[in-house]
Amino acid sequence: MRHLTLIRPALQPIVPRTFARTLITTPPRLLATPSGHTGPQHITPGPPKSPNPLQTGTQDAISAQKYPDYSTGPSAIDKASQLLFLTEIVRGMWVVFEQFFRPPYTIMYPFEKGPLSARFRGEHALRRYPNGEERCIACKLCEAICPAQAITIESEAREDGSRRTTRYAQNQEFSTETREELLYNKEKLLLNGDRAEAEIAANLQSEHYYR
Repeated sequence: MRHLTLIRPALQPIVPRTFARTLITTPPRLLATPSGHTGPQHITPGPPKSPNPLQTGTQDAISAQKYPDYSTGPSAIDKASQLLFLTEIVRGMWVVFEQFFRPPYTIMYPFEKGPLSARFRGEHALRRYPNGEERCIACKLCEAICPAQAITIESEAREDGSRRTTRYAQNQEFSTETREELLYNKEKLLLNGDRAEAEIAANLQSEHYYR
């Protein structure tokens, strides 16, 4: 009796026995418990469902977008009159005509200047006493309290032992044409004080009740 040897091709995949048996056989459980339906299933119709208000509102909104309601808003005659007779342009020109005869709301600065309060503090100035002595004693309080740290004071002793200011540097933002005009030294501060002494004294006199 001869034994036949089965030679498996090299390219044929090796399938596990359990997986091959699952593919070619039917599980006994399915044969033991038949489903009972041999054709398409029939569903018994139930009671009609009430419409969903959310879906109804959404459908109404979609319908409104597709079909706008022309019963509200301006009529076709009003739209045609605005388009043909240019009523919007006439309204704009009427506003311009009214504003043309009103007094101006602005002033021609710098030729005209508005009123300033006596407490207004603008450009810095160094004042003098009536005898011509400088008021600055180099206490350096203004240098210490300056939030921008833009004030620098240098002092030296006098012949009588008192202090006097030798240099007063101030960098204040004003409208100028050159950078050098923004540097406030002692000479410039004294010049500002001499020029505006009368105005400064009048402002201080008007505010002496609050001091």
